[in-house]
Amino acid sequence: MAERPTAGELLEAVREFLEHDALPALEGRPAFHARVAINTIAIVERELALGPANDAAEQARLSTLLGHGGELDSLRAEVSSAIRSGALDDRRAEVLDALRASTRAALAVANPKYLGPDPGPPHDPPTTKGTP
Repeated sequence: MAERPTAGELLEAVREFLEHDALPALEGRPAFHARVAINTIAIVERELALGPANDAAEQARLSTLLGHGGELDSLRAEVSSAIRSGALDDRRAEVLDALRASTRAALAVANPKYLGPDPGPPHDPPTTKGTP
């Protein structure tokens, strides 16, 4: 049986206290710092809730892209090197799909307000080859 309260529940209690009790009584710089603390706690709450699944999904995406498994940090570094070297240029759509999914997952933690509706599959920009 899990210990109660959980880390997430403790963070939620502190965030709600800051939002509903402390912040309304504050003005100026202390109010600003309280809002920063509230936002920071909300990020940590989302990281606790979403982080492990996001990391597992990214690890699976990158493993598929590279054709082998590994630790997430190593896979990220390898994909970065492969992009820089041009080794994945022939798989551009697949790379973009993987990177977009990882970016959306990171935004879901950092600031979900920045996530708009899912734009669907990526569209390549029109080519300008052969045009003056």
